[in-house]
Amino acid sequence: MRGYVYLALSILFEMIGSTFLKLSNGFTNMIPSILLIFFYLLSFSIFVQALKTIALSVGYSIWSGVGTAGTALVGIFVFKEVLSSINILGLLLIIVGVVVMQWNKKEESDERTYATE
Repeated sequence: MRGYVYLALSILFEMIGSTFLKLSNGFTNMIPSILLIFFYLLSFSIFVQALKTIALSVGYSIWSGVGTAGTALVGIFVFKEVLSSINILGLLLIIVGVVVMQWNKKEESDERTYATE
């Protein structure tokens, strides 16, 4: 469970870093540029902790998928970006992919539990 708390924090800090990436305007604004580096370093440092208890394939899939979808929502609500219907479909597919990865992980965990009994 602790690994997933670290994963959630890592995703949050990655999304904040990505927001500052936009605000840095190609690294021409100093404060947002420094903050994006800080939040990316923080995100990766916490992600390393998450991977101590979560498989890389599952952790990275969730991290990148939820981070991508969350950052797209930041773009919509903070920067007033407009997504096409194809972009929305892509985001929905990412979310479905994350759910499937978790579903598969639960089934594997259940199989290991039954095998040890």
